[in-house]
Amino acid sequence: MERYDILQRFIRQEITVGQAATQLRRSVRQVERLRTKVEQDGLSGLIHKNRGRPSNRAMKPALQHNIERLVRSRYHDFGPTFAAEKLAEERGIVVSREKLRQLMAGWGLWKPRPRNQHGQYHAWRERKGSLGELVQFDGSYHAWFEDRAPAACLLAAIDDATGRIVRLAFEDWEGVLPSFRFWRGYVEERGKPCAIYLDRHSTYKVNTKLLLDDPQARTQFERAMHNLNIEVIHAHSPQAKGRVERLFETLQDRLVKELRLRGISTQTAANRFLAEEFLPSFNTKFAVVPRTAGDLHRPLAEKERNRFDRIFAVRETRVVTNDFTVQYRGMLLQLAPEQPTLVCRRDRVEVDAWMDDSLHLFLRERELCFAALPKRPPKVNARQVTALTREHPRWVPPRDHPWRRPFVTCQ
Repeated sequence: MERYDILQRFIRQEITVGQAATQLRRSVRQVERLRTKVEQDGLSGLIHKNRGRPSNRAMKPALQHNIERLVRSRYHDFGPTFAAEKLAEERGIVVSREKLRQLMAGWGLWKPRPRNQHGQYHAWRERKGSLGELVQFDGSYHAWFEDRAPAACLLAAIDDATGRIVRLAFEDWEGVLPSFRFWRGYVEERGKPCAIYLDRHSTYKVNTKLLLDDPQARTQFERAMHNLNIEVIHAHSPQAKGRVERLFETLQDRLVKELRLRGISTQTAANRFLAEEFLPSFNTKFAVVPRTAGDLHRPLAEKERNRFDRIFAVRETRVVTNDFTVQYRGMLLQLAPEQPTLVCRRDRVEVDAWMDDSLHLFLRERELCFAALPKRPPKVNARQVTALTREHPRWVPPRDHPWRRPFVTCQ
């Protein structure tokens, strides 16, 4: 109506065409066209001719029905973005994720997520500048294979600067040996990152109250990373390492369905699929360009490569007894008479359990010779009475026992 009043004033020559164009925020030529429509059709000439008609770019009902059939049968638990990608990859049907989100919400297959209304404050942290400057690492227990296999733990490392997944691996649990296998393969393939950002899980951080303030108290993981000169940073909240936390949210949605579509139900096949297909495709879609070009991963020194078995080993300290034996996890290890270094009683030796389940003893960086002794026979309690009857022996105190003495009170 406001436009109609301005055009009527222009038609009555109360204002010029330039003034009408300024008020309508249109060009002079467009104002002339609008004047012609008003003169021919009146007020209805300003109404868009497509009002009440279906759009020329609207999705055809047949195509919409086909998409609904495919989504309900094959992608019923997919998110709109992932479902749109799979429709394009597997069926050649190109539909925008926003359009599919609207359709799935109308079909009852997608519920819009409300905004998080928590009042907790978390400051934004800028990404690191270069690849390899900081790697976020964590593990996630989830039913990755759904009901086709037991739940497993997925270990993931994501670069902070690029958002690129640098390594993924399925393991049975998030322990010392699985972490060692993960990071040994990482540094052999890519080199040493400058720092690792992870949580305070007992595998990575000593959480005993008496040792929290002891800088010498380290876990096996911290000791191995210290030997490789890799800084370990512990986060105090999940939000602090939010990049890897959000990665697991994405993988629990996308990776579970990718494994289902390919019928993968074993960790070996899943790890092969991750390395050969999933990681290249994922990083192509979601990785970003770092602020600074270059890779800050440091190459391994020859000395570090030669000591890999010692670095990624479970190391404990034991004391040499008087008979030159070492006790370790219920075993008795006898040191040989001839050693590459002087061994004395009460010396503290390092017992390394390598990843191939072999044991090695070291003193002053020299490997000691030893042999495992057979287990000692169990001790028998000498006070235990063995009889051929089921009745328990009854103990009778002697006559001079204090219990038999009279109780005399002195006045």
